[in-house]
Amino acid sequence: MWRNSRSFSSKLRSSSSFPVPSTTTTSISTFYRHITVARPSLRAFYPYSSSLFSLLSLSPSSSDPTRQGFSNSHGVRVFSSVADPSSLASASVVSRAREAVDLARHYGRCYWELSKARLSMLVVATSGTGFVLGSGSTVDLGGLCWTCAGTMMVAASANSLNQVFEIKNDAKMKRTCRRPLPSGRITMPHAVTWATSVGLAGTAMLATKANILAAGLAASNLILYAFVYTPLKQIHPVNTWVGAIVGAIPPLLGWAAASGQISLNSMILPAALYFWQIPHFMALAYLCRDDYAAGGYKMFSLADASGQRTAAVALRNCLYLVPLGFFAYDWGITSGWFCLESSILTLAISATAFSFYRHCTMQKARRMFHASLLYLPVFMSGLLFHRLSDNEQTMEEDSSETMLDGLIQEDRYIAQKNKTEHCRGFAQGRPPVAYASVAPFPFLPVPVYADS
Repeated sequence: MWRNSRSFSSKLRSSSSFPVPSTTTTSISTFYRHITVARPSLRAFYPYSSSLFSLLSLSPSSSDPTRQGFSNSHGVRVFSSVADPSSLASASVVSRAREAVDLARHYGRCYWELSKARLSMLVVATSGTGFVLGSGSTVDLGGLCWTCAGTMMVAASANSLNQVFEIKNDAKMKRTCRRPLPSGRITMPHAVTWATSVGLAGTAMLATKANILAAGLAASNLILYAFVYTPLKQIHPVNTWVGAIVGAIPPLLGWAAASGQISLNSMILPAALYFWQIPHFMALAYLCRDDYAAGGYKMFSLADASGQRTAAVALRNCLYLVPLGFFAYDWGITSGWFCLESSILTLAISATAFSFYRHCTMQKARRMFHASLLYLPVFMSGLLFHRLSDNEQTMEEDSSETMLDGLIQEDRYIAQKNKTEHCRGFAQGRPPVAYASVAPFPFLPVPVYADS
């Protein structure tokens, strides 16, 4: 047996141009490559070992538990793979699953950024608050969930279309150049398909699970944001006020989804959102005006080098927020405590706007921006905490009517009493005096009254 092995080694040396590796001069991997090249000639001399050579690996590793080894006549350890097919199949399944997870994670991240998920969740919060305020004494949790889901989908669609239309502008700005479309992480047709499908699905969900009015408000807001506000950003600074209208519609959508109608009471939260967005965005536009100029956007702050006009607009709209708490109490939406809390909150954000107006610096603008971020959640939380249900409003109205009726009856009683006492006193204080004339009838004089 060993004699045959030595003759096999001599034949191998004579039939190949490479030398037989030794343990001191040639690595195991080099020897393996030689063995792989010489595999046909080896099979000719060793026909019974074809199955062994079919399992030879090009990169053997002594640390691999699935490889076994044998020593040749030169003392070199030769490894062969003996892993069973089931382990190879499981490894293939694991690799495919890992690729699928990585792909899902990649597109999930792209969809998250296309949808501007944090901004969309703020829109959902305002819509949900409007739904609760319009629900009265009982809140339909199922309807609330459907309304929030539909609003989220429509908002994601609008934000995605916004990035589709502004891909060239976003590529020029540091703040937006890493978005999925400018960075090339997702293609334009893919983004358009995503935006269209999610927008149609969200509108259909609101139409079927809420009502047509809510679906119409959602569709109109999508069109206003994607096809009016977005191109207007590159044309005129009035885009800020159009964008404020877009932000004011979601709470109205929630109220309409809950009550099926739009009333005067439903305008409190939309008005707060409209006036709040102006100082919020004026601070942001002042902080990022160089970036907006590089992107080609026509913002109000770009034509205001000193920042005085930008700060004045912000301060004016902060002051417009002051009477909203009084209206909410007067219209029976909240209790009187909200009136006080809203006034304090509005004066606080107005103070930051006034500070920015006095000293137009980046620090003051950033402080006003942070104050605006705090204002909205606190205002909406106060509305929800102090809101009055239908029963409480009815009880207050009944008590007010009862008190009014009581006051009216009491006033009538007092007036009647005063009249009676007045008549009695008049009759006692002014008795008739007998006429002085002695002329016969019908020439009697009119009785003359005199005080006694």
